[in-house]
Amino acid sequence: MKCPYCGFAQDRVIDSRESREADSIRRRRECDRCNRRFTTYERIDEIPYMVVKKDGRREKFERPKVLDGLLAACEKRPVSAGKLEQLVDEVETFVTESTERERTTAEIGELIMDRLRTLDTVAYIRFASVYRDFKDVREFKEELEQLLSHHGEKGKKKG
Repeated sequence: MKCPYCGFAQDRVIDSRESREADSIRRRRECDRCNRRFTTYERIDEIPYMVVKKDGRREKFERPKVLDGLLAACEKRPVSAGKLEQLVDEVETFVTESTERERTTAEIGELIMDRLRTLDTVAYIRFASVYRDFKDVREFKEELEQLLSHHGEKGKKKG
């Protein structure tokens, strides 16, 4: 925090109090250079992180919504709750690190599918079928063939 009087960046907090509405914190500070006192107010960042949908609409990022989608894809699959939590953490970090405060569903979906592909291929296919909105069995088959060829290449590299 720069001193408003001399511009020095070092100060110490003399007093801290919650506002009456409890939506901010009032701090009395004293500049370490000129010893003048000033007041600052701290507020919670209320601008939400946004997700840009395929049709251009913007929605507030909701961690539970990501978890619900993963739980549906991983239902009756051997994917631990810890792995799902870790994946949701990765998605949340990806969204919150955006300088624009928003990410597209395409970016988020690809991140999730990339991680699911290594965790559980059945969960990956389930998620992809909903995310990519397969119109028919042919599209579903093409996705499966890509997945199988990807696994075949991995097997050849190891052997």
